[in-house]
Amino acid sequence: MPMHKRFLLNILPWLILGLVTGCSQTIPASPSTLHGTTLPTETIISGVVMAEDGHPIPGATVRVKASEQHVLTGSDGKFELTSLEQAKSVILTAWAPGYYINGGSEKYLPGATGLQFVLKKISETDNPNYRWLSAFASAGDAGNCENCHANSQDPALPFSQWKEDAHALSANNVRFLSMYLGRDLQGNQSPPRLYGYNRDYGRVPLAPDLSKPYFGPGYKLDFPDTTGNCATCHIPAVAIIDPNNTDPTSATGVGKEGITCDVCHKVWDVQLNPNTGLPYPNMTGVVSLVFRRPAQDQQFFAGPFDDVAPGRDTYTPIQQQSQFCAACHFGTFWNTQVYNSFGEWLASPYNNPRTGRTCQDCHMPTAKNDHFARLDKGAMIRDPMVIFSHQMPGASDTNLLQNAVSLIANAHNENNQIIVKVSVTNNNTGHDVPTDSPLRQVILMVRAYDQNGKVLTLLSGPTIPEWGGVGNPKDGYDAGLPGKIYAKTLMELWTGITPSGAYWNPTRIISDTRLAPFESDTSSYSFSNPGIGSAQIEVKLLYRRAFITLRDQKGWGVPDIIMNHQEFSISSK
Repeated sequence: MPMHKRFLLNILPWLILGLVTGCSQTIPASPSTLHGTTLPTETIISGVVMAEDGHPIPGATVRVKASEQHVLTGSDGKFELTSLEQAKSVILTAWAPGYYINGGSEKYLPGATGLQFVLKKISETDNPNYRWLSAFASAGDAGNCENCHANSQDPALPFSQWKEDAHALSANNVRFLSMYLGRDLQGNQSPPRLYGYNRDYGRVPLAPDLSKPYFGPGYKLDFPDTTGNCATCHIPAVAIIDPNNTDPTSATGVGKEGITCDVCHKVWDVQLNPNTGLPYPNMTGVVSLVFRRPAQDQQFFAGPFDDVAPGRDTYTPIQQQSQFCAACHFGTFWNTQVYNSFGEWLASPYNNPRTGRTCQDCHMPTAKNDHFARLDKGAMIRDPMVIFSHQMPGASDTNLLQNAVSLIANAHNENNQIIVKVSVTNNNTGHDVPTDSPLRQVILMVRAYDQNGKVLTLLSGPTIPEWGGVGNPKDGYDAGLPGKIYAKTLMELWTGITPSGAYWNPTRIISDTRLAPFESDTSSYSFSNPGIGSAQIEVKLLYRRAFITLRDQKGWGVPDIIMNHQEFSISSK
């Protein structure tokens, strides 16, 4: 066969493939020979990224989809992807800040040149009339998150994780609603707030009469004619319409989904005070969030990947930054800092971008799955270390709590006494422990027994305060027993109630014994020596969701979580 015919037969498959994929490219070299010389095997793909008006886009990211391999375009919008695997096709995407992602569907062989990716600019305005998309497939929209991000055989997909998370339950959280309404979980209602008269200040609130049935405080007991701003965090899809006049109990439809998927994936940015890096005190929750809701009959999602295509998607770095969480995890009421886990993180070494960790690193841990959508819906396998879990562990997650702080306890004999020293260190948490709600406490309990199980007398050392619960220690009432409580304690200004969870009223912080990041607290306890045998030492660290009096009033029945538990013996001699 003549040489030129053999050459045409060699390149014919590549010509056909180029026509099928629609690439604008030169003929990719193939591993063949011409006149006894081996042809170079191509490992490069090149092209240009431009806007719809034809102008080149510098600094755009061109990526091999679902991989770390990418390159940025130059000042002329051109790119060259190198070191590609020989003769192996790849899917490419292109993205630039302020644009939708493009590509994601066609395959290209190394050697392709002249590729063009045209990016469509995202609208810089937000559509306040946008109708929020339900996360549930039962809502009947093809775009509902459950359709692609859930699979009964794969519980690690985002929808399946989210629906079990506290964020999905924020609108229906029974403890939240019982505090808002002033009821217990059985629906029993506390009486409205009573008021007295102070000659200097006029009308002032009075403490409740505890000789009569009382089921705990409630926002609506104190402010029956207003709604407050609770909904701005708990029901953002509804509160965005009228943030300071939204009753949390009025939510319907998507609003009942709490912090639903569509709300988070429409967030474009977060408004923070440039001088402090914190939210403005009067801009709680959804008020601080900047949205890009699309025009009618259009759709748009923002996420943590720059290669989710085809579709109306874009990448927003804010979703991988702690600032994304700031709006709802920072709150000032009557000039008292109540919620501040974001501010605590911001002031800690965890804020260091090179050596620290973000909120997402701990509360959206990676490596749970190697894909975030159903494979039969077009998802691709990715490195599990870049896929963040949507089952966001928090104050009720035993594993997270048991890895939050360290506990070191030891004992020795001294002057015929058993001396126990305990150190608690916040060495694994990027904010104070405990954080956010002032109802939360971490309780350190130290016990000593003789060899027969008889409690040894505490001779010196700190004890649990009265509000730790007066009653049977077996039921969690620990007042007066050896130990400490780490908590932020509020007192209502007018009534003197402390500790108070009714921070919608004017309060002040009377103590804050919580542990800041990398802070240690050491306490010492002296017990009577049993004289014979050995002493048994028990040290326990508990996480309690609410101080016990309030828990009883509301009928919450939330069990304590053991964060750490150590037992050891020491000779009495």
